[in-house]
Amino acid sequence: MAKIHYPLLDRKARKEAQPPQFSLFGKSITSVDRKPPGLPYLGNLLQSKINMPQLKLTTRAVDKLAAPDPSGKQTLYWDSDLKGFAVLCSGTTTTKTYIVQRTLPDGRNRRVTVGPVNTLSLEKAKVQAADMLHDLRHGRDPKKKIANPTLRETLEAYLVAQKSLRPASIAVYRQVERTLTPWLDRPLREITGDMVEERHRAIAASIGKRGINTGAVTANGAMKTFRTLYNFAIWRAHDLPPNPVRRLKKNNWFPEPAKTTTVPEERMAEFYAALQNLPHPVQRDYLTFLLFTGLRRSEAAKLRWTDIDLSKRVIHVPAENTKTNSAFDLPMSDFVHALLVTRRSLGNAGYVFPGRSAGKPIIGTTMPLRTVAKATGVQVSAHDLRRTYATVAEEANVSWLAMKALLNHSIKGDITARHYPQLKENRFREQVQKVADEMKKRCGIVDVEGHNVAKVGP
Repeated sequence: MAKIHYPLLDRKARKEAQPPQFSLFGKSITSVDRKPPGLPYLGNLLQSKINMPQLKLTTRAVDKLAAPDPSGKQTLYWDSDLKGFAVLCSGTTTTKTYIVQRTLPDGRNRRVTVGPVNTLSLEKAKVQAADMLHDLRHGRDPKKKIANPTLRETLEAYLVAQKSLRPASIAVYRQVERTLTPWLDRPLREITGDMVEERHRAIAASIGKRGINTGAVTANGAMKTFRTLYNFAIWRAHDLPPNPVRRLKKNNWFPEPAKTTTVPEERMAEFYAALQNLPHPVQRDYLTFLLFTGLRRSEAAKLRWTDIDLSKRVIHVPAENTKTNSAFDLPMSDFVHALLVTRRSLGNAGYVFPGRSAGKPIIGTTMPLRTVAKATGVQVSAHDLRRTYATVAEEANVSWLAMKALLNHSIKGDITARHYPQLKENRFREQVQKVADEMKKRCGIVDVEGHNVAKVGP
């Protein structure tokens, strides 16, 4: 039989430290039994548990436990009242520590420190130990590293995970680096609903003071992006608190009126004339091109001469440049063809509308449109030119199906519209020319005799 070491206890404590009795497979055994008679050897794990000293832990008993232990090794003394609670005595120092130990539901064994004996009373230690054992019993592992991502870390992880995001979409997500700057290096779990409400109002107020606009769209957009990033983080760290953006109920979001800005019909000629007077020819032709094609700003800016077929009069818009991720061919009207012929005669810079930096396309329309607005009083954005094109198309009696195709709007789920691009090219081209004729009329463009259209530019 293996001998069990008893520390220097008084008579009462020694009596309380008698070897525990176990019932195993119907056999009664004690901790001093190396191997229960008539039973197979059960391995080191069971043997080690059987050999652990057990006593009723009282303040007096704990005080009498020897530390350092005479064996020179750490020794555990288990409480006979609270299963899983023990005092760990050092084998080399005077340290004595309250600990709990329990097997998690997945079979892993966990030992967790409650606190040092010299600073924590036994009564308080038992209360804390009971809570910790309850957590372990329900699978809450205190040694598991708690995921504590910051907003910046979550943003970067999201952009890596979302491999199909386009540069424009990535730019939208990165706007939180500007709108939510104070939160970037803050752990998500520290961001509360009160903070969301306060920051939402602050963003709008800051923009509103500058007189640009009310700031409603920017403030709402910042919180919508944050909501998406937080939900992504929850998917990776399940112990995060509920999404704090839920605090913004329906009435807390700022109203966003539908955008309806277009170039007024009665101001179109004046607006067009101001466009043609822009000092920078690439900006002039680019904005004119947007007005007469209805293309999105990025779709037009990224066009290369390899996408332009002047002989067949077709513009090939690559899928990677479109919002719908679908390539489409847009027939040229006579006006657009003349504009592109003029531009091509200036040379091949790679991009149809080259930027100021070599090998880069044109970027930014704010300054030239601000110049036009100063001259005419008509203040619009690049996307408003696309909306103007759609308005002219509708008033030129172009069908809504044709308009969806011309603007390359998504037709997912629209069975009827899905078949429109299969119409013959000449029919498609007729619709394009129909819009161009109406646009020229409103811009005051008169066809030059012997030519299809007037000369492009001043």
